[in-house]
Amino acid sequence: MENRPPPICDYEGSDYQDVFWEQGDREYEDQVEAIALKRLLPTGGNIFLELGAGAGRNTSRYHGFRRIVLLDYSFTQLQRARSKLGASGHYTYVAADIYRLPFIDGLFDTATMIRTIHHFANVPLALSQIRRTLIPGAVFILEYANKHNLKAILRFILRRQKWSPFSPEPIEFINLNFDFHPKSMRTWLVENGFQIERQLTVSHFRLGQLKKTFPVSWLVHLDSLVQLTGNFWQLSPSVFTRSIAIGSSPIAPPGGFFCCPECEYSPLTENPEFLDCPCCEHRWIIRDGIYDFRRDQ
Repeated sequence: MENRPPPICDYEGSDYQDVFWEQGDREYEDQVEAIALKRLLPTGGNIFLELGAGAGRNTSRYHGFRRIVLLDYSFTQLQRARSKLGASGHYTYVAADIYRLPFIDGLFDTATMIRTIHHFANVPLALSQIRRTLIPGAVFILEYANKHNLKAILRFILRRQKWSPFSPEPIEFINLNFDFHPKSMRTWLVENGFQIERQLTVSHFRLGQLKKTFPVSWLVHLDSLVQLTGNFWQLSPSVFTRSIAIGSSPIAPPGGFFCCPECEYSPLTENPEFLDCPCCEHRWIIRDGIYDFRRDQ
């Protein structure tokens, strides 16, 4: 029986950026995530991979990198990012499946994955693909939704929810939306070639009533202080980790970049409107300045 690929959560045509971030009273969440990123990011590097880039909300925060690759499964989200950030050679826009990354091995020296992995039913497969594309010693910053948060623990103790926040398995609260236990996430990172350097707990004061009662600046300042306890315990709804890619692995040759996600062949033959794979003869379209490597496009 043929193995079926994991399901994909597709934001194609979604108004997520407008409804959730721009109209959804998320200034607090945005600011505390910016603080966490600033604490974990290296000062610069060569080629940076932003996984789940969406409409580019965080992209301008990645300073000091020669080239930034924005990857998302949604073509329309990348169109928004490109209209915001521009078409300079500094940015490369790629529509692709993280389970099938279209990059040669050992290409990137830094990668981030923020507010994305909670849509993945097969986390180890995604992490193995990410590790494949990183050079040894690369920095990988991951944010994940934490099932072992204080609110979930209190609800479980008071019998207001059936699932246990202490059990290691993910909880899928709606279709393709998962919360993960910190121990499980740490185990998956280690098993897929990462060494965890630091953990930050983020968005401790996400409750709507708190945001209505106290100034955002106060909540952001408090959160910035409590983030620093993340190596000791993880009780917030969001956790950031900084990991290093360890072990021996290939390093991309000069000039190498894309590989075919169908057969993993490289180099691809590039034309103004498409990339051709000489091995499996698959053609990948380039439109609106975006490389489209999605399986069914």
